[in-house]
Amino acid sequence: MTRFFSVALVLTSLSLPVAAPAHATVVPPPAIEVTQQDVAASNQKVKMAHAALIAMWSADFAKLGQRFYAPDIVGYFGGARTACGIMRSSNAIYCPRDNTIYFDEVFVAGQAKNAALSLGTDGDMAAIGIIAHEMGHAVATQLGHVSRIPYENESTADCLAGAFARQAAKDGSIEKGDIDEAFFAMSNAGDPAPQLTGNRRADGWILTRAALAGHGTREQRMQNFKTGLDGGPPACMPELANIP
Repeated sequence: MTRFFSVALVLTSLSLPVAAPAHATVVPPPAIEVTQQDVAASNQKVKMAHAALIAMWSADFAKLGQRFYAPDIVGYFGGARTACGIMRSSNAIYCPRDNTIYFDEVFVAGQAKNAALSLGTDGDMAAIGIIAHEMGHAVATQLGHVSRIPYENESTADCLAGAFARQAAKDGSIEKGDIDEAFFAMSNAGDPAPQLTGNRRADGWILTRAALAGHGTREQRMQNFKTGLDGGPPACMPELANIP
């Protein structure tokens, strides 16, 4: 018997507690059914991407005369207790406390399936991009490139995910449609627009906080990924400037 899961197609949420207006109709995000076979196929691609990411960043760190401490990767269902706290469903995170990437297996498989159904491809790069983004956090953290502004950390990770796609293209492992899948995932992963109050001063604070606290709009996320895709690691971080 095939087991089905339902996964909401939301990659990030805005960390800003703004209630919807009383007259607004709150529509839940669309869901997609994910089978055990979908999860198994996604996990296999994630495993391969994890190995490729480690190989890439280990080589790049070596060019800088440094060692890359490869993060472990752990999949979970529904939730997980980690060294960085409780991980809930529909999420992925890099935890620097134990140098581990945690990801909701159903969520990641759902991103791949959504891209596949929307683009007519296998959708795998949408899932791989999530892992590449979290690996980007590991790279930045190990090089001491960490900002107090959350968006700056997220934009760097998106850029480094693009740099990985660039390297994959050089290695000949990029398939037709992969780049489209990556941009599709980024376009779906932008922070939602914050609800404004109509008060100019309050709205200014809300927009400023949203710009600093989130992952970025869909346009920002796609542009940050493209920066890494076009320019490679040096375009993402000054610490990587000496990598050809």
